[in-house]
Amino acid sequence: MTEPEFWSDQEKAQQVIREVKELKDTIETFNSLEVQQEELEMMLDLIISEAGEESADLIREQAKEFSQYQQKLDAFELTLMLHGPYDRNSAIIELHPGAGGTESQDWAEMLLRMYTRWAEKKGYKVETLDYLPGDEAGIKSVTLFIRGLNAYGYLRAEKGVHRLVRISPFDSSGRRHTSFASLNVVPELEDDSEIEINPKDLRIDTYHSSGAGGQSVNTTDSAVRITHLPTGIVVTCQNERSQIKNRERALKVLKARLLELKLEEQQAELNALKGDQGEIAWGNQIRSYVFHPYSMVKDHRTQVEVGHVQSVMDGDLTPFIEAYLRSPFNR
Repeated sequence: MTEPEFWSDQEKAQQVIREVKELKDTIETFNSLEVQQEELEMMLDLIISEAGEESADLIREQAKEFSQYQQKLDAFELTLMLHGPYDRNSAIIELHPGAGGTESQDWAEMLLRMYTRWAEKKGYKVETLDYLPGDEAGIKSVTLFIRGLNAYGYLRAEKGVHRLVRISPFDSSGRRHTSFASLNVVPELEDDSEIEINPKDLRIDTYHSSGAGGQSVNTTDSAVRITHLPTGIVVTCQNERSQIKNRERALKVLKARLLELKLEEQQAELNALKGDQGEIAWGNQIRSYVFHPYSMVKDHRTQVEVGHVQSVMDGDLTPFIEAYLRSPFNR
């Protein structure tokens, strides 16, 4: 940073500054945990040497401190498991309902709320890039940009088909229904120069925005749809009122999707970035959310089960993400 040419490339300079800050934060966290451990060990020795009734309160106090220390240590270990080349990046997620019309569309919207709550709890910023509402309820598709350190590293554990079992609020007979929705995750590219796009390979269409928005929604052709002709990949963005900004955002998503495709073609990195997702239907789900006849959420890869469905739907995904990162799936 002291080099005379450091600031000549502002984008690269900012990237280096971010990396330095992240490394410093990691080292400071490690040093802080090390000091806490030493203090706890000293207090433990003191309690053992002066054991008695008067030390009972001290033991209870130290037990609380140890529990807090253990939580911090577990969280720190988890961040060290994010060792993929793009794990530190922000994430772009897409939610799509499976077959089943309103039932699946409503389930996709429930997942949208779940991941939004999770991101907010992590302190991440959530931006809606594209939103297509369902015919009666729910959503047909949504694309979110989740901005924050390690967002992709965590969310790649959520990639796949999610299954819901519940008594349907749309069924007047009160029957039990099974619905499916899929989540796709790609990393935001901080340096997208490695993905080159020939302008001749693009078909760019504009149309009226259809989601919730300000005064310009449905009054101007600000929404942008870009089709990459060689691959057939289609991305849309309607979050911004400016067509130019929507086009820039859509190109960013397209480059991320093309990166995913490129990595899939490189067999050595297939398992690092892309899991077998398959059809959005029975037998391909990574996780089941059961509301009836009992309450349970089970991850079929790691076998982790949680009995309180509502806490999971409120964004408490830590048990599932942690288990995935600690499992052979993350190797």
